[in-house]
Amino acid sequence: MSTATDEDPASPLHDASRPPLESGLSLRGVTKRFGTLTANDHIDLDMVPGRIHCLLGENGAGKSTLMNILYGLLDSDEGQVFIDGTQQHFANPRQAMAAGIGMVHQHFMLVDVFTVAENIVLGREETTAGVLSMRRARRKVTELSDRYHLDVNPDSVVENLPVGIQQRVEILKALTNDAKYLIFDEPTAVLTPQEIDELMAVMRMLRDEGRAIVFITHKLREVREIADDITVIRRGRIVGQAHPDDTEGELAEMMVGRAVQLVVDKPEAHTTTPRLQVDGLTVADDTGAVVVDDVSFEVRGGEILCVAGVQGNGQTELASALLGTMLPTGGTIRIDGRPTTHADPARTIKAGLGFVPEDRQRDGFVGTFSVAENLVLNHVEQYTKGGSLQLGRIRENARERVAEFDIRTPSINLPVSSLSGGNQQKVVLARELSRPLSVLVASQPTRGVDVGAIEFLHKRIVTERDKDTAVLIVSTELDEIEALADRIAVMYRGRIVGIVPAGTPREVLGLMMAGFSHEEATESTGASIPDPATDRTVLESVAPQEPDTATPEESNR
Repeated sequence: MSTATDEDPASPLHDASRPPLESGLSLRGVTKRFGTLTANDHIDLDMVPGRIHCLLGENGAGKSTLMNILYGLLDSDEGQVFIDGTQQHFANPRQAMAAGIGMVHQHFMLVDVFTVAENIVLGREETTAGVLSMRRARRKVTELSDRYHLDVNPDSVVENLPVGIQQRVEILKALTNDAKYLIFDEPTAVLTPQEIDELMAVMRMLRDEGRAIVFITHKLREVREIADDITVIRRGRIVGQAHPDDTEGELAEMMVGRAVQLVVDKPEAHTTTPRLQVDGLTVADDTGAVVVDDVSFEVRGGEILCVAGVQGNGQTELASALLGTMLPTGGTIRIDGRPTTHADPARTIKAGLGFVPEDRQRDGFVGTFSVAENLVLNHVEQYTKGGSLQLGRIRENARERVAEFDIRTPSINLPVSSLSGGNQQKVVLARELSRPLSVLVASQPTRGVDVGAIEFLHKRIVTERDKDTAVLIVSTELDEIEALADRIAVMYRGRIVGIVPAGTPREVLGLMMAGFSHEEATESTGASIPDPATDRTVLESVAPQEPDTATPEESNR
């Protein structure tokens, strides 16, 4: 494991005299600036045929920017791209694709109302006498789908496909262009554990055919499982090369520049009375479609209930209904026994609910307001006297919260938008925990946050639990759920398919995330079933949705 230091400006692993690969793709000295921010700082990177190269770094480290330059979506300010030793320049993705580069995007670049085959030919239309050859496109999809065991029906409409199958369509788009250099940009963010395993099997097949692959991620477990080579990027600079045999702790230290405690110390929960009670909750979206369907659960004081599931299965709407930004069409919500079903956010907060939103920049703070102002945003009346703000008390509160929550800011008077993602999230959590709570609801609490800040945020959430607060965490990160949960509720298509104890095997959770009941998932995996008689957390079963057991061809007939 070789590393570079941030303190020595000469230390980044860039060698201006280093030649490009004679066989393969090379980036040399690639630099990209956005105003005063340097997103990529003299990056060198090689894509070697027959190898999977993991580009590891936290959100905002510059990984996707670098690959967007390679794919022709952005222009670099400095540096060169070489293929087989010959310098290239891609003004747009079409030129990059013509050179043999394919990209599987983190946010799918698909047209929902088109079929799979129509999406495949989009932008690279083959015509015969001016007519699109859809028959040829269907044949190509079927051929590649069979070769790589992708099981994709070329006539399926994309909007009807599960997200895991939609990602396979993205892979097929790259393969129909016979891409020799494949970029996978955070491809596992919306997948179940089983779908992640299937994706990695496909990546290994592509590697074994001699294709060069870059796999962008911030998930340490996945890096160690799939990588042949590992490059670590921090704040836009290459800080070292690592090996798949390096521990997760060593990789995390390279990512953030210091030792990190990856698993928070969490004493056994001592639960008290139910503080959050949800019974038969149903929520519809703006179109009238039911997105939360007859959901029931309770969270006791002194415990953390984590809601697991692939993004888009009703978790966001559930959290919004608990706060009061979406009104239920059925069911009840109670905080400490008092109904809050149709309460607005102000009343819900007054009832004792703290809320950490999924999108902090949109819903968590006002970016142009100062750190100090944001720290009192939802209880500013406590700092008002005679119609005037008590600015001295607001500043005093800010200094206390900055110290207590280790918020890294040069000044409490700076706009919160100037802080890093991790420090912005600390501001949100500090504000919510600065008053007595009955219930804390935190949706994706560590999204876009570096490993070091995750460590701190997890500790504070556990500390809040131990104050007899009922904590509900909504997260798509199974590592986070395993670290924090006392119990786990799994959501699928707007319903809870089961509530299981902490320690339930990951493969069981993965099948439940695809709609299987706990019993079905346990039987399928052969995992041991937690015994309610010996486990302090009683297993709760809820009638499951019909799981996705049919092939895509069957499900789209």
